[in-house]
Amino acid sequence: MDAQTDTPPKASAETVADAISLAIHEHRLAPGTKLGEDELAEIYGISRTVVRAALQALSHIRLIDIQRNRGAFVAKPTLSEAREVFEARELLEPRTAASAAIHATEADIALLERHINDEHAALAAADPGRALHLSGVFHIEIARIANQATIAGFVETLVARSSLIIALYWRRESALCEKHAHHALLHAIADGHSERAADLMRSHLVDLHSALDLRDRSAPAQSLKEALQP
Repeated sequence: MDAQTDTPPKASAETVADAISLAIHEHRLAPGTKLGEDELAEIYGISRTVVRAALQALSHIRLIDIQRNRGAFVAKPTLSEAREVFEARELLEPRTAASAAIHATEADIALLERHINDEHAALAAADPGRALHLSGVFHIEIARIANQATIAGFVETLVARSSLIIALYWRRESALCEKHAHHALLHAIADGHSERAADLMRSHLVDLHSALDLRDRSAPAQSLKEALQP
């Protein structure tokens, strides 16, 4: 019988895509960062074929752009797209909040509360990137609770784009610390107040939109290896 080894299994395309996605959402990888196949293969100890599969998966959800003869880059939304994404969220998410207030179970409310607590813990630990990621997950969970699968898919894509947009155009970091916005929304959903949930979601998203500085500017540079450290 062959002796067992402690060698960990190699990363799959899915786990690599998840790791890169998390780094993007937590703002460890800035918009415009080049995702070199050779460097990624070295970081994760995998073949370039697996890397390409991971990058293709991220391209499908528009987190990265694959440019012919140039390679893959973290997507860099334009000013026009930034406006469109938040305008779309302002149209869709009040409806999901209202529906969530009708469909939410006690388990759903407990899950949303845990997300808020984790978000505040990240802020207390001076980790705004993780707080922003958790905030996005909070919005995605509300769309899931709303029992509107098609809209939930749109919301998830829009939240992913929002993370890139905030990395480029954020001008008011204090908005991350507006702890009462999600709490008020949670209470409205828990109490079954659909109209109030919709109004709170709309005003919350308008406030996030107003925190953007929609003037073109460059994101800070960071090495790929440093950004992908867990």
